[in-house]
Amino acid sequence: MHPDRLVELYPTVYHMAEAGTWDSIRKRGLMSASATLDHFKVTGAARAELEGGHRPAKAAVTPGNPAAIILRDQIPMPPERLLRALGDRTTPEEWYRLINGKVFFWAQHHRLERLLNARQYRHLEHDVLTVDTRCLVAAHGEEMWLCHMNSGNTFPMPFRRGPEIFRRIPDYPVNRNNNPTPDVVEVLVDYAVPDIAQLVTEVRRMRGSEVIRRIE
Repeated sequence: MHPDRLVELYPTVYHMAEAGTWDSIRKRGLMSASATLDHFKVTGAARAELEGGHRPAKAAVTPGNPAAIILRDQIPMPPERLLRALGDRTTPEEWYRLINGKVFFWAQHHRLERLLNARQYRHLEHDVLTVDTRCLVAAHGEEMWLCHMNSGNTFPMPFRRGPEIFRRIPDYPVNRNNNPTPDVVEVLVDYAVPDIAQLVTEVRRMRGSEVIRRIE
């Protein structure tokens, strides 16, 4: 896919963050789990567990520290279901490490709303970032990937997946009309987006589909 076509079809992308984290994100950038562990210099067994294992609940890096960063849970990706989805293409540990090394955006707003309204999250508030895709591509195009599915969800079916589901923008397949086949679901950036504050067009505090207020 040509980057201009990506921008045309998906002019904005969306990131769902913990409520109250926008100030931290604006200052530190939007970091993957791996980048967060590097930032706090987490090593050894603690790092192995957070980066290569399943997180059934949110985890605070440097818990008790006012500057702590919360890593999101991986409820929809338990290892037993992930094994079925991965087959012999890679191991759950390798998959968790792969996922934890990327920053995720939804390419479509209805996908964002689906997550916001999921049973585990619909009663919670979130800071939702709207990001200008053209600016994101200009700043991080060579570090970006596209994916046709929700790579971190194994429900209701553990659909087949492996590292090959992530494609660089020029490698994403299109049809004769230059439309992606299939539609793009996730937009990912390797490791971190340190300049996210310059790429954001709007930040909203949301609960489910309800916009509580505009933060920025």
